[in-house]
Amino acid sequence: MNWRPILGLLSLIYGAFCIYIGAKKPEKIWKMKKIQMFVKMLKEKGAVIFFIIWGLAFVGLAVWLFI
Repeated sequence: MNWRPILGLLSLIYGAFCIYIGAKKPEKIWKMKKIQMFVKMLKEKGAVIFFIIWGLAFVGLAVWLFI
């Protein structure tokens, strides 16, 4: 079985979810302790930038796995 497309799809979904968290900041997710730890360490804008860059990195990984 070829695992690269499956891992690529999972990476794409995870990357899109991270970008969604960074862009929309859904209230229930944004109030979680782990996310609040990021906000405390990086401040609000830093946490948003972190999630968007992390999501873009996983989207890039997904593209690489699909090729």
